[in-house]
Amino acid sequence: MVIEKLSLTCDRLLSHRQLACCHSYCGVPLHGKDMLIYSNMDTEQKPLLLTGHHGEISAMTFGKQSRPVLLCSASADYIIVWDIELCQKRTHAGRVAAGTVIGTLLGEVVHLSFCFSDERVAACSGATVYVLSSKRHEVISTLTCHLGPLTSAEFCPWDKDILVTASEDRTFNVWDLETEAVCYQSFVLSASPLISVFLSEQNRHIITGSTDGQLWCFSLPDDHKCQLVTKMDLQKMEKRHQTHQGTVTEQSGFAEQSAVDNVEISKPVLRMALCISFTDTSSEHTKDNSWLCIGSTDGLYVVDLATSELLTALNFKDYPNLSVTMAGSWSISPGEDNSMLFFVSSLFTPCVVLLELRPWDLRRTWASGEGFSVFPSSPPLLESPLNAELKKKEPEHPKKKGGIKEQPLVFHSQVKSSGYSSLSRNIMFSPKTNSQKNPSSQKAKKNKGSLLRDYPADSAAPTISHIHLSISNKPVHCLQYSGDGKQILCGLADSSVLLYKNSLAGNPTVYTGHDKLVSSVSWSLNRQWWLSASEDQSLRIWTHGSPEPAIIMGDSMFSKPIRGAQFYYLDKFLLLASGPSLYLYLYNVDTTRDNIKRYHQRSVVKLTSCFTTTSATNITTFSAVNDFFSYIVLVCGSDRCLQVFDMNKGTVVSTLPDAHSRAVHCITQNKGSMFSTQAPDSYNLFLTSAVTDGVKMWDLRTLRLVLM
Repeated sequence: MVIEKLSLTCDRLLSHRQLACCHSYCGVPLHGKDMLIYSNMDTEQKPLLLTGHHGEISAMTFGKQSRPVLLCSASADYIIVWDIELCQKRTHAGRVAAGTVIGTLLGEVVHLSFCFSDERVAACSGATVYVLSSKRHEVISTLTCHLGPLTSAEFCPWDKDILVTASEDRTFNVWDLETEAVCYQSFVLSASPLISVFLSEQNRHIITGSTDGQLWCFSLPDDHKCQLVTKMDLQKMEKRHQTHQGTVTEQSGFAEQSAVDNVEISKPVLRMALCISFTDTSSEHTKDNSWLCIGSTDGLYVVDLATSELLTALNFKDYPNLSVTMAGSWSISPGEDNSMLFFVSSLFTPCVVLLELRPWDLRRTWASGEGFSVFPSSPPLLESPLNAELKKKEPEHPKKKGGIKEQPLVFHSQVKSSGYSSLSRNIMFSPKTNSQKNPSSQKAKKNKGSLLRDYPADSAAPTISHIHLSISNKPVHCLQYSGDGKQILCGLADSSVLLYKNSLAGNPTVYTGHDKLVSSVSWSLNRQWWLSASEDQSLRIWTHGSPEPAIIMGDSMFSKPIRGAQFYYLDKFLLLASGPSLYLYLYNVDTTRDNIKRYHQRSVVKLTSCFTTTSATNITTFSAVNDFFSYIVLVCGSDRCLQVFDMNKGTVVSTLPDAHSRAVHCITQNKGSMFSTQAPDSYNLFLTSAVTDGVKMWDLRTLRLVLM
C-alpha cells in the first residue's frame, strides 16, 4: 500500500526543516548551504545541484503551478526563487544554475508558502510574516500581530488577498493583504502551540493543528467572521477506528508486547494536504476532495472531512521495510496516476524518504468489509425470539341446559313494524328530478387520489412554514404522522396526547391518563391502534373512537421511565426501552368490554424477551423498522455509544463507542413511505443527533459515518 521510492542519507539531521516536494521533484539540503533536486519520475537520474546561499538553509517549498516549476529556499541571508527547468538547461550547458534573490536578511525563516498563482511568497520569521514578490527583490507586506513565533502561513485558494497565519501563541490570524489588517483573530485554541494550517476550497474551511494532535475546523465566510465547525483529536479518532476495526485486544494480551508498544506517543499535526481520490461510478471517475492527509510523528492519517472520522492510519511500525520509523517533517503533494507523494524526514536519524500512496487501494480495502443490512438475508432461526406466538384463548360459552328453547320467527334481530298503528300517508311518492351531485364527495375522492401520488423526486425539501399552531404552554415532546399522512399524534409535557388532522384545523381529540410527560407516541402499521409511553413508567395502547385505552402496561412493570416505545415486526410486537433493557412484548388488542366488569381488561400482553446493552448503560433512544420485516434495532446509550441489536439472534452484534461527543437523544431510520419509491441501499442510512454535536448520517452496511 505504501511504497518507498527514494531513500537518502544526509550529512546532518533535518528533522524539523521544511522540505520541498511537488508532483515532479523533491529537494533536500546538502552541506547546509546547497540543495539537491531529485526527479520523482526517475529517482536514478543524477540530481540537480543548486548553490547560492551563504547561510544554512532552513526552509524550502515548491510553487503551486505545474509550469514553470518554481522552488523557493530560505536561509538567514537570502530568500531565493529558482526556476528548476531553467536551472537544468543551464547545468546541461555547463553553466552554474542561478536563482532570483527576492529577500535579504529577514532572519531565520521557518516556513515558506507560494500563493496559488506563484506570484507571491509568504515567509515566516519570528513573529513576522513577510509577503514577497516571486519575480524580483520586493517586500510587498510586513505583517506583525502574533505574540509568539510564527509556525505556518498559507494563502487562500479562492481569495488571493487573504492570508492565514498560525503561531506558537496558540492562535491563528486571517489577514487582508490589501489593507494589511487582521480580519479575524482566533481565541486561544489549546495549551499547545499551533504548528500547521490548511485551507479547504471545497467547503471554504480553515483547518489548523497543534503539537498535541488536536485539529480545529473553522468556516471562512465572505465577511471573515470565522465560526468553529468541528474539533478533532487524532488520539481519540485512532482509538475509535481501532475499536471499529476490531484490532483492540484484551488487556491480558498486552503482557507479551514490548515496552515500546505500550508507550503512548504524541501525534503532532506536522503537515496537512488534500488526498485526491477517485470514485468509480458507472465506469466514470469522480474526484473526491473530502479526504485530508495528516502527517504526524508516528505515521500518516487519512481523515474524511465530511464526517470528521478517521478512514485509515498508516503507522510506520506496520511497515518495517521503510527507512523511517519516526517522522520529523512532512511535505505532501499529488503524484502521477492519482497517487500521493510524501517527502518525510526522520526524527532521530539523518535520513529522508520519498513515499507513494494510491488512495484507490484504500477504497478497495474498505469496500471489501462486510457490514449489516436492514433487510433480512435469511428466515428467522428456530430459536429466534421473533418466532414467538401468543396463544389466543377462545371464548368459552356456557352450555345451556334443557331441550329446544323458543326461537325467533325471523332471521334478524330487529322486526320492522307492519305500520297498522301509524297514520295513513296522504302524500304519494314523487321522484326528485333536479337532484345535484354532492361536490364534497367528488372533492374527497379527488383528494384521496392526490394523497397517494408519488412524491416528486426532483422537488426540493420544503423550507416554508405554512401553518404555525400554538398548542399550549407545555412543550411538545414527541409527534408522529400516521402512515397515510392524514393524522398527527402529539405527546405533550402536561401528560396528554392530542390527535390532529393533517391540516391541523379544528379542535384535536384529547387523550388523558398519564401522570407525567409523554415521551413517545407511535402508530401501528394498520393505523387501527396507536400507543403512548410516559415518564410515569407506563404504556397505553389506544383505539380510535374510544377515550379509554385498550391496554395499560404499568403497575411497577418497569423500574425506570420508558425512553421509547413502538410497534415492531409488522405490528406483531411491542418494542420499548426502559433503563438498560430493551423489552419485546406480544400483545392482542380486544376492545370488547363487559358493562358490569368494565375495569377488567380483556386485551393480553406477554413478555417475549428482554435484552440488555453490553455496557449496562441506560438507553436514551432507539429505532427499528415496522413497515417491513427487519431484524435490526439501533440503540443509543447514555455512555455515547451506538449498539446494533440483531433481534433474530437476540444479541448485540456491533458497538460503536463515542458516536457523538454527548449522549444521543434522537435517532431515526429511513423506514420508507407509501408516497415514494427509493433505492434499496437508502434504507441502510440512519441519522443520529446530540446536543451541541449536530446531526450525523451513518451507513449500516459499513458502520461508518457518511456525513456530518
